[in-house]
Amino acid sequence: MDRPYSGESHALSWFRIRSCAYDFCTLKHIALLSFLFLIVGAPVRAQRAQPPATVYQVSFPEPEHHWLQVEATFSGLQSKPLLARMSRSSPGRYAAHEFAKNVFSVEAFDGRNRKLGIARPDVDAWDVSGHDGTVRLVYKIFGDRADGTYLGIDTTHAHINMPATFIWAAGFDDRPIRLTFSVPPASHWKVGTQLYPTSDAFTFTAPNLQYFMDSPTELSDFTLSTFTLPNADGRPAEFRVIAHSDGSQSDVDALAGMIRRLVQEEMAVFGEFPQYEPGNYTFLLDYVQWGAGDGMEHRNSTSISSTGTSLKTPQGRTNALGTIAHEFFHNWNVERIRPAGLEPFDFTKENITCCLWLGEGFTQYYGPLLLRRAGLGQMAPANYALQLLNSPGRLVRSAVQMSEYGPFSDAATSIDPTDANRTFLSYYTEGAAIALALDLSLREKTNGRLSLDDYMRLLWRTFGKPEPAAPGLVAKPYSLKDIRNSLADLTNDRKFADDFFDKYIEGRDVADYAKLLEPMGYALNSTSAAAGWVGQVNIQQGNNGGLAVRGVVPFGTPAYAAGIDSGDVIVSIDGIPATTSGWTALSQKRPGETVALVLQRRNGITETKTLTLQANPALQITDLGTAMTPAQRALRESWLGTKVK
Repeated sequence: MDRPYSGESHALSWFRIRSCAYDFCTLKHIALLSFLFLIVGAPVRAQRAQPPATVYQVSFPEPEHHWLQVEATFSGLQSKPLLARMSRSSPGRYAAHEFAKNVFSVEAFDGRNRKLGIARPDVDAWDVSGHDGTVRLVYKIFGDRADGTYLGIDTTHAHINMPATFIWAAGFDDRPIRLTFSVPPASHWKVGTQLYPTSDAFTFTAPNLQYFMDSPTELSDFTLSTFTLPNADGRPAEFRVIAHSDGSQSDVDALAGMIRRLVQEEMAVFGEFPQYEPGNYTFLLDYVQWGAGDGMEHRNSTSISSTGTSLKTPQGRTNALGTIAHEFFHNWNVERIRPAGLEPFDFTKENITCCLWLGEGFTQYYGPLLLRRAGLGQMAPANYALQLLNSPGRLVRSAVQMSEYGPFSDAATSIDPTDANRTFLSYYTEGAAIALALDLSLREKTNGRLSLDDYMRLLWRTFGKPEPAAPGLVAKPYSLKDIRNSLADLTNDRKFADDFFDKYIEGRDVADYAKLLEPMGYALNSTSAAAGWVGQVNIQQGNNGGLAVRGVVPFGTPAYAAGIDSGDVIVSIDGIPATTSGWTALSQKRPGETVALVLQRRNGITETKTLTLQANPALQITDLGTAMTPAQRALRESWLGTKVK
């Protein structure tokens, strides 16, 4: 970090010269000294220079080999070594991804172009010493995955996620950044990004490291379509749709028209658009067959990729809207209404938070809901209740604990087996079901006066809208207690808020979805109470006979109670050699019937176990459709109908 320049130095020198006469000073002299100190010091403080910008220059010598070159210049340094780092995590992701593994050919030079020594104190760090106040790092980095997390380079484009690409300097978080691209000759590449533009089409700036790292960038011969909508204050909000795809200009324009309608419906939830610092919001859409499917939210943009999306057809454009609906909702929820565990984002480790059930799960709920309101989709968000009710994981972890498991589930990689299939339910799914319960509970409690929209609008005004100290930061990140209190404030009912959080957020209870969904014209009932059920067991016919059990058996199932689990081989069922058809036939038995199983354990020892079948607890939702009453139709319309005036 830079040594701060102090405007007090001249005044203190003058004071020391005069200090020998201090014993003879009167109070008037002391007052005069103080006055002179202020006069001398104030102008110097006013003239304090801003720190120099970090400068990046990016080139693509051989894009066909999937690497780019970065020259990073850090100047105005102290004499101590520069600590340069590569990120281990990325905004919008909750696991570590070790981006340093793709960096190679690192060299360092000082301001006079003398080569400097480099030490490696850590796998993601480089120590550069002996510099003259300037360090220029030159390195190459490989990347061949075009999605929201990684770096993807080929002859058609450079799909850049900043944490996966750029080495940065520790302690320089508040320094401005300047970035210039040198594109391959005859590539026709343009630059799409939420970074601040300059007079040069290939040079951009960022006010600080947090904003820079949150600014994905697409370089390609993309197609651009724009539209403008009035914000609540009457000022125009500009939106850019940038598509690297198979679509023509008219295809991208058609998609932009659909996005425009969706954006209006999303704005209606919060009552206004955020203030987009660079002057616009950008949809970066990378629909190439060699990419990877992903969607990632950012402060003033979203980066979305898909391998199976074609913009040439109406169906292809419609299919693109699901991810777009989710990611755009994030520019309020998560990017600005932000949990404390993610603010500021720490690029050196996994970022853990209490509240992905709200940040991701509520966003998951609103995606199909807003498409339905906009007339662009048909999915009923009621289905999220089934995924929660039918999951064994809800018996093990609360919504908060599911969120805290994010660093182990969010595209995290490991080679050892886990029991996540029986102990974990995605915070996307569980959060969406909680959002459904809260939405319908608020409507029921207040006779339609309040809904989840009102709760989200309150969170926006309280935590999202306050002006941050700098772009890329959040002024008021929330805690779990904060959002509990917000629900109490909204309803003016502390007991309701506490019960909801105690049971469904921090506890493992589930709402009475049958009661909540019935007024909306949906019936919740059992799939087949008469059929025998053993639980979800992944079996595979063994090469030497028997049924091999692959993966752990969920808690609370007859198979688990019988002692069956991963690594076992089911040798026989009621004395008959075990086959997949014989295992499937167990569903024809009645709940309460028993079956004798012979198991072979990993060590070759056989054991006989008794399996007692139970009724299948799985539920299903039925849409009453034409059988709905007028009251149910009216309530459903108030829930799923448009809110755009």
